[in-house]
Formats: sequence, structure tokens, C-alpha cells
Amino acid sequence: MKIEITEQQRSEISADIEIICVIDKNLDHPWVEDKESLQLLGFEGGQDETCLLAESRRIYVGASSLHHDDIRSAYAAAIRALKKTKVSSVKSGLYLDNECMTQNIKAMVEGLILGDYEFDTYKSEKSKHPIQTVTLACEDFNGQTVDCERAKEAVTKATITAEATNFTREIINTPPDDMTPKALAQKAEELAKANGLECTILDENGLEAENMGAFLAVSRASAHPPRLIHLAYKPENAKYKIALVGKGLTYDSGGLSLKPSDYMVTMKADKSGACAVLGIMKAVSELGLPIEVHGIIGATENMIGGNAYKPDDILKAKNGKTIEIRNTDAEGRLVLADCLCYAQEKVAPDYLLDFATLTGACVVALGEYTTGIMGHNSELKHSFAKAANKAGELTGSLPFNRYLKTLIKSNVADVCNISSSRYGGAITAALFLDHFIDEEYKDKWLHLDIAGPAFVEKQWGYNPVGASGAGVRMTVKWFEQILKK
Repeated sequence: MKIEITEQQRSEISADIEIICVIDKNLDHPWVEDKESLQLLGFEGGQDETCLLAESRRIYVGASSLHHDDIRSAYAAAIRALKKTKVSSVKSGLYLDNECMTQNIKAMVEGLILGDYEFDTYKSEKSKHPIQTVTLACEDFNGQTVDCERAKEAVTKATITAEATNFTREIINTPPDDMTPKALAQKAEELAKANGLECTILDENGLEAENMGAFLAVSRASAHPPRLIHLAYKPENAKYKIALVGKGLTYDSGGLSLKPSDYMVTMKADKSGACAVLGIMKAVSELGLPIEVHGIIGATENMIGGNAYKPDDILKAKNGKTIEIRNTDAEGRLVLADCLCYAQEKVAPDYLLDFATLTGACVVALGEYTTGIMGHNSELKHSFAKAANKAGELTGSLPFNRYLKTLIKSNVADVCNISSSRYGGAITAALFLDHFIDEEYKDKWLHLDIAGPAFVEKQWGYNPVGASGAGVRMTVKWFEQILKK
């Protein structure tokens, strides 16, 4: 689907169907030309409600407000409705808010691209994608002046970000037999070649040379050997150096602390943090942002076998700290611990972010749709949450405290991999990671627990069943935000 913007008026654009937004259920807007027909059909204009009027060649869709996320969701609903037709070309005007001219243009484009996505790789009968072109007129329905050059730039940026999000979704949705650690590394190499990135891959021998004992322990029982993936985007005159670390459990059985069978379904999504890092690397390199970005991924499986790591084992991480294992299903933090040490040593970043489907406790705390933000720096957490809100991703901040930190103390090692309490699990997992953050990086580090929104087994907003690509859009927005400082 090609999306473009033109200086032509809507009336001058030739297309099969026009998308018309009904804002706040107001059918009296001057641009609503089919009020009587809509009322006859019972269309009220609620959020994401659609009504296709074939004779007038218009599809109406409801948006609760001009807020960018309402507009994004509405355009996703419109494109989904049109996928059931034989319509190949679509046009629309713009619905701008007063805050930022380009924000709703980006939202419209993202809604169209994200709403058109379906994971059908393994289906004999593929999904229909009849829409070939979408043309947006440089014409705001409320009469605001539109700078067409800025609008065109917004379309390009939104297209790159949305396609990177779909790229992320596709990898997450791929089943574990096909997306092994080795296959994930190959995907990273392909991305590096296509986008001019540096790429370093460490196998199990490389991990051993780096003294990554925690990472290696998790991988021991898998038939698929682990990989550490290090991608680097290094533009000239970069204003910042940022390291992104992603949890890449291509499958998680729980290990010897075996998950119940129902909980193993969807564990292909335990690589969502890693895939988000890949998607961000794709977006930032295509946007050409003046930021040096390193994407570091720990890719492995957590399986069972005679050589599996066990509760009561004591592991040594890359920074020399020892870890008492009391539950082998708390494995992602072990992989991240070594990868965070690697990122600090090899990159020395200005900011250090990790992405992980780390805890079910975060889903309990914040719900399925919200990312948990944790760290020591309140200003940094607020800055990232602000960017996420502008990108349309939901976040909630979970606070550290000294009492929860005592719950991961060990009598036999430097730290225990799980808490001694069932409560506050998302925070204690992040406090475990804090043991592997050097003092000089404490205020530069953010932990993002995407366990809730990364993979949901029902459609929500502009997200389909399955992977959402959580983390990509909000991180790109944060990059753009810090560049304005």
C-alpha cells in the first residue's frame, strides 16, 4: 500500500472511496454529507465504528476526538473495513489538532499501515490487501493552514516507523521452530546488510570468552545454541550514543521450573524485546537520525533436559557477581544481566535502555496494554513516558524502594534471581537487573517491561491479534524528542 500526500483538493483526487471521520459523534459537521443515510443505517459515530456507503463512495468512521490516538485507531478501523471490498484506491482530507500540525498526519498514516497488517505467513489462503494507494489531500476539514512540505515529510517518517513496527510484529509472530536464536541472528544480519549497519554475532564460544555465565546457563538444555547479536548504527556527527538491550527468548518453557501447558502457549513472544530492538534499529537507520544506536540482543531458548540449569545452582555473571537460582522460569533477567554488562563495557552509552517481556507481575500491575517503566532517574522516566504518550503507546511508572530490594538478597550468593515475596514482582525483577548496572550508568538506565502490550490474543485499537510491536514507536519518538533539547 502506497500512501502519498498531494496539494490537490479532495474534490480533485480520483479514488474509489473517500474516508470521512465523524468526530465526537457529531453528524452535523459540514463535511458529513450523508447524515440522513447514516442515521437510517443506525450509524452513531462511536470510536472505530464504520459505515460504508457504496453509492456515495464514502466510508465513515468514528473518532471520539481529534486526539492523535483516536485518529490513529479510526483510520486502522477504516482500512480493516475496506479490506473486505474490492476497493483499490482511497482518498482523505486531514483532521488536524491545534497542538501540532504533523502529529495527526503521522497518526493517520500509522493507522492505515498498522491496521492493514495481518500475520498470514503460515496460512494457505492469504489475507486480502486490496488497497493499493491512499492519497491524502493537503486540506484540513477544520480549515487549518497546511504546510504541504512538512506534511510530506510527516508521511515519510510515519511510513518508516509503522513499517518498522510491522517488521517487528512479523518476527515476534514467527513460531519458535522457525525463529531460533540462529535464525534471529540471520534476520539481524539481513537487516544490517540492507540498512548499512555494523553487525557482530557471538556464538556460545564467544559468550564463554566474554564470561557470560548467566546467559550460557539458560541456553544449556536447548538444541539450538545461543547467539548474542550486536547491531550498530553510526552516523557522522551523532549527538548521542544509545544502547538498546533486548531479551530474546525465542521460546521459554520455564526450564525445570516448568510452566503449565496453558502458559507455554504464546511463549514465542518472549523474544518481543529483542524484536523491538531490531525494529528500532531499522527505523532509526532509515530515518537517518543523528544518534549512534547500538542494539544488543541475547537470543536463546529456555528448555528442559539432563544438562538444564537448576534451582539451587549458583551462576557467575559477566561482571563477576554470583546469582542464586531459585526458579529457572526467571531466566530473562539472567540473559539481560550479561547483555547489560556487555553494553556498558563495549558501548559506554549516554543512555541505556532494556526491553523485555520480563514479568507477569507487570501485567497484573498495569494491565495488558501498558508498558512498565522503571529506573532511578525520575526526569528520564518522565521524558520517556511523555514520548510514549505522543506516540500512542501506554506506559506506567513503577517505583523502586529499598524495602523491595531486600527481597532478592541471597544467603549463599550476591543476589537471588527471584524475590522471597509474591508481591511487587515487576519491581524486584528490575531491582535484580540493577545489580548489573554500574554506578556511573544508574541515572542513564531505563528498564521497560513490555510483557503486557507485546502480545495480546485479541484485537485492540490498531493492533491485531498477536504481536503489537510495542516499544518501537515510543522509542523513535523519544529519540526525536531528545534531539530537540
